[in-house]
Amino acid sequence: MACSTYSYLHLSHKFRYSLASSLFISKPSHAFPSTFTTPFPYPSHTPIKFNKSVKFSTQSVSVSVSATNTFTWDDVVRISQPDSVPHDSSDLSGFFQKVKICNRGSEKQSEFLPFVIEDQIAGYIHNGFANHLRRFKDVFIFPQDNSYGGRIGSHVTLHPMLRTPDDRTNAVGDVVKCLGEELIPGIRNELYPVTSSFGAPIFFSLERAAAPYFGIKAYGVHMNGYVEKDGQKLLWIGKRSQMKPTYPGMLDHLAAGGLPYGIACGENIVKECEEEAGIPKSISKEAIPAGVVSYMDIDGYRYKRDVLFCYDLKLPASFRPENQDGEVDSFKLIPVTHVANVIQRTQFFKPNCSLVIIDFLFRHGYMSPEHIGYLDLLQSLRSGDCS
Repeated sequence: MACSTYSYLHLSHKFRYSLASSLFISKPSHAFPSTFTTPFPYPSHTPIKFNKSVKFSTQSVSVSVSATNTFTWDDVVRISQPDSVPHDSSDLSGFFQKVKICNRGSEKQSEFLPFVIEDQIAGYIHNGFANHLRRFKDVFIFPQDNSYGGRIGSHVTLHPMLRTPDDRTNAVGDVVKCLGEELIPGIRNELYPVTSSFGAPIFFSLERAAAPYFGIKAYGVHMNGYVEKDGQKLLWIGKRSQMKPTYPGMLDHLAAGGLPYGIACGENIVKECEEEAGIPKSISKEAIPAGVVSYMDIDGYRYKRDVLFCYDLKLPASFRPENQDGEVDSFKLIPVTHVANVIQRTQFFKPNCSLVIIDFLFRHGYMSPEHIGYLDLLQSLRSGDCS
């Protein structure tokens, strides 16, 4: 295929999943047991005391983690412990930092062109990335007007000959293939729906890895899997496989995933629970929808406008997760208060997971209005457009 022009190549509308079944999935180590027999100082209903200063350098931890992601569960245990020295119990600065990490680059919005389909803004495309699209004249056109709020004097739309969702999916998919890994790394052959808002008609479907380059709204599901034991709540936390193309080796939820084309949120939670943690449908179907978090993050040509549907699932105390798809290295059961300390003090968690867990802390009574910045932090968890 000549990549200077577009041609119709068939793209399957079924999303595919790579199952790395040959990977070795480690079992929980004795260094951090899966359950805790020793008492912990905070009952589940008690607001957490948050630390302004701790024994561990947040800055040094952040640098190390971002460079290698080679921390161990022993590191997680050590850093998660309650502080033994006096501290400001109302400080939320570590949580605000995690929200900020997911909401970078707002000052660069003027560098993006509106991506308009059927007179509705479906996304935003960086002017530099748009220059790569200009040679595909049978797919993209660039009307010279700013009627959609573009600050560069034009917007991006699809060629009027591309009238149906199938035509658009095939045409834009061909362009993504032509641009290749150098411009759009991590192509997964998994399709995301392109819409103006959740539940609206689908304009077309787009390769998942390309979603932030077209600035489309992307949706996902994240589940807090927890148990109650001896009067306190504990969260099951996963450690991502080092083979993952994104955020390898970082901490993650028990089950989470993007919302691909053609699947509902509840159905997706059941699927992710089975694939990532071996949770049978008889249990996962009890997951409770608990709201959303959202963020808008600009990084180079990428404009992420994500909305994450949050779910809570209370699990039997005897439950032990077992990864099925090779994407999780191991799991640990950790008191919620200790998980909060890890989020405050480190960057061990995949960034958007921190937002979902902070939301869990609010909803389960671990935050109180007496904490300085309580309302600001609560509002910041929905910094993106929840539509």
